[in-house]
Amino acid sequence: MKLNYPNAQTIPLGVVVQRSPGVTRWTKFAWKASSVLPGAPDADWKILRTEDGVTEFHAATLPLTLYVSDAEAYAHELQARSPSVYVVLRPNDATADKPWSVALVTASPYEAQDYCDSAEELVEKVTMPEGLHAWIASFVEQHYEEEVFVKRRRKNMSVDQTEDGIGDPRIRQVSDVYRAPRRREVVN
Repeated sequence: MKLNYPNAQTIPLGVVVQRSPGVTRWTKFAWKASSVLPGAPDADWKILRTEDGVTEFHAATLPLTLYVSDAEAYAHELQARSPSVYVVLRPNDATADKPWSVALVTASPYEAQDYCDSAEELVEKVTMPEGLHAWIASFVEQHYEEEVFVKRRRKNMSVDQTEDGIGDPRIRQVSDVYRAPRRREVVN
């Protein structure tokens, strides 16, 4: 079942995963998402280059979909010092030479945070290429309207700033630690 979201836009985004030698004896390799390729064709762990023991793979191509409901999140990300897209890598126990599978790519920092909370996936922040930045910026410009802040005013607020007590005066008690002593009228 495929859902259709109005005004959503999608672009294929290739994910480059880098494998480098591990720095401890317990980890043979360190893996991280290093870059993205907008408009890339389908790939399945195609080797792009190998240099000094570091190998870069075009691991997968997934759709990056922008939704109107997430336009605020995209606007927030575009205002960051280094705008990024987020790649979610999921452990893959099926093959030892490819221990990760690319699960998702997103431009929403809020969605990426949701995946960070689970601690099962690896979420990598990858710098956004200029063309992708321009595409997301035009989407945000077209669909995002910033809400105007309106300060809420209290109704029926007592402005005399006096409290006769916090306890309920209808309940008789020997003592109430929350009730303040009653005011005494001073007659001159």
